[in-house]
Amino acid sequence: METISEAQPLIPVRMLNEYVYCPRLAFMMWVQGEFVHNADTVEGEIRHKRVDKASGKLPADPDEEQEKIHARSVDLSSEGLGLTAKVDLVEGDSEGVQPVDYKKGKRPHVEAGAYEPERVQVCAQGLLLREHGFKTDHGFIYFAGSKERVKVAFDDDLIARTLDAVSGFRVDSMKEKPPPPLIDSPKCPRCSLVGICLPDEVGFLTHGSDEIRAIYPRVQDSLPLYIQSGGSYVKKDGGQLIIEEKKERVAEARLMDTSQVVLFGHSGISTPALHECFRRDIPVTFMSYGGWFIGHCVGTGHKNVITRTLQYQTSFDETKCLRIARKLIAAKIHNCRTLLRRNWKEDGGNEDHLPAPVLTVLKNDIIQAARVSSIQTLLGVEGNAARSYFERFSAMILPEKKEMTNGFDFSGRNRRPPKDPINALLSFAYAMLTREWTVTLSAVGLDPYRGFYHQMRFGRPALSLDMMEPFRPLLADSSVITVINNGEIKPEDFIVTAAGCNLKPGGRKRFIEAFERRMSQEITHPIFKYRISYRRLFEVQARLLIRYLAGEIPRYPNFVTR
Repeated sequence: METISEAQPLIPVRMLNEYVYCPRLAFMMWVQGEFVHNADTVEGEIRHKRVDKASGKLPADPDEEQEKIHARSVDLSSEGLGLTAKVDLVEGDSEGVQPVDYKKGKRPHVEAGAYEPERVQVCAQGLLLREHGFKTDHGFIYFAGSKERVKVAFDDDLIARTLDAVSGFRVDSMKEKPPPPLIDSPKCPRCSLVGICLPDEVGFLTHGSDEIRAIYPRVQDSLPLYIQSGGSYVKKDGGQLIIEEKKERVAEARLMDTSQVVLFGHSGISTPALHECFRRDIPVTFMSYGGWFIGHCVGTGHKNVITRTLQYQTSFDETKCLRIARKLIAAKIHNCRTLLRRNWKEDGGNEDHLPAPVLTVLKNDIIQAARVSSIQTLLGVEGNAARSYFERFSAMILPEKKEMTNGFDFSGRNRRPPKDPINALLSFAYAMLTREWTVTLSAVGLDPYRGFYHQMRFGRPALSLDMMEPFRPLLADSSVITVINNGEIKPEDFIVTAAGCNLKPGGRKRFIEAFERRMSQEITHPIFKYRISYRRLFEVQARLLIRYLAGEIPRYPNFVTR
């Protein structure tokens, strides 16, 4: 048998199970390094705790007389087969041994006693034992749920299917993009990678599937932990993060409930706490005291170098960059126009009183943005649309809020530093949005610093700025309007000096709360029609961008709302 080259690593036998079940799933797990726990995988890990503890061992000489062989968690590899495995249990005697593979569920009532992926997996373990000189003509699958053993005979048909799976997976794993998703398969809803694979979404965008099941990215009940006080320090104590001020414990948060740790100003974090965040894939982000996004750190990062390669290749193609950028800016202008229509407060607060020229100008800008022939021209169209939009921005603020002493009047956008309360809120909201997108893009394997529309600049998260464009009005601007009109933020929540305007800690805390409420708000996806929160939507959009870069879908579907 031909030995695989050094460039092709040994394939774990458990991956053969995934490959026979779904080639796309195996590719994403093995090649792209994607893995997400769900209830089934967690239960499987718990069930495996006993068999994962090594005990007993195989004899060095397979022909040596052995009265009884009973070895748990046995590591086997073969260059000839190109396989490696950790066999749950090997039992038997010198006359022959049998691999036993443990499964968490109940025995399925099928003719063969077990499904094909499980039978291929235990057959591959048997072939490895043969490679090491042991006699074996059958194995077992133990189903913990029903406490039953199913015998699997290593006949010629099963061996041929197993070797075909090894060969097929080896060929597929050398390709640049995964196999296509399954079509309308009952396997998909229970798959832990369904929110990464997006089979229905890809199918709809590719060949117009009739129905999209409500498949979401991974459910994330955890939320960001914000540390604002300059003297705060975050420590780890068991499964908790402890927040101290002047060495006194003031708060705690369970690590399992934490999605990010956000540190403002000079607040700090201990090395053990940082290490535990890395182990749990919890990013730690840093903001200046004034709320500017400085950066973030993660563990070893995402393994999927293919995704980043596709991103870089596209970023050097001016035609592809323009195609993506036009859609992003058109979507942004569309959502700005929608926000004005929804929140118009002047002249009775009815959108019918919204001056028609404003809507017409923005509509024309949408059309122009979709047709421009260069990034430079697109920048001009975006600038004109932003001017028209921000000239009317104050009309979304309640009149009584603008009439307050040192109130919320707004004459135009200014920044670096912002000079009035509304601009201070907008700048902080955009910094929050940049941070959210930077964390999301890093988590899915994209480089936040290499974009398609925003130009590369040292320390500038260009792709984060690209992706957030359609969401500026829907999340950042909307949050600003909400906190002002609801009275959550008042003029006294700001510090105004000759150098600029900034939020006080109390006001910043209330704005963060409003922003997080908005991020958690569920909306109906305009394309796929299922309910989804903005926080989960970010992951969907990021993964759809990956599918577009890989050529799996014909276009990147921007998010626009009515």
